[in-house]
Amino acid sequence: MSEPQPCPSALSHALPATAREVEEFVAAAGWDQQPQLFALVTTATLLASRPELADHLDAQAALTPVAQDALPEGELDAALAGIEWPDSVAGCALAQEIVVLPPEAEADLGELPEDPEQARRAAAGHPRRREGRLVAAVLRNGAGACVLRLRAPTGGDQGGDEMVEDPQLAPNLLHALLATLR
Repeated sequence: MSEPQPCPSALSHALPATAREVEEFVAAAGWDQQPQLFALVTTATLLASRPELADHLDAQAALTPVAQDALPEGELDAALAGIEWPDSVAGCALAQEIVVLPPEAEADLGELPEDPEQARRAAAGHPRRREGRLVAAVLRNGAGACVLRLRAPTGGDQGGDEMVEDPQLAPNLLHALLATLR
């Protein structure tokens, strides 16, 4: 007999908490990390296939993030374009460090170079930049969640960091992640 699966709306409801869980997991290792990809599996499915994990998982959680191997070097969009998930994966999440600029910084920078690496260097050199860690998570049904930890301006402890949650923080990234699930 198979385990009862949470309904899609329950998974969608659980997605923001799962995105926060991924961010907290990645944050435990500190800053200056490479992008990390996670499969999101229903906990019931995971426990049915791996009952030995019962003592390590919250059986009440609808979703469990499962860390994947390191992404290949190169541009993130190219790496994501080559990923396909099996049907047993309900969704996926990506954690990556980014540079955030205030909206008025665009005027300071002028037109950004088309080369992604040059654009990153220009943003990273701006005096009002903020470093952040973005987690974008998406389910097969299209539900998405984003969590952004903005590093404290002084680079101090995590207590000064600012957290922002909004499913619209990274719509292009959510779209790219959703494409890996189709």
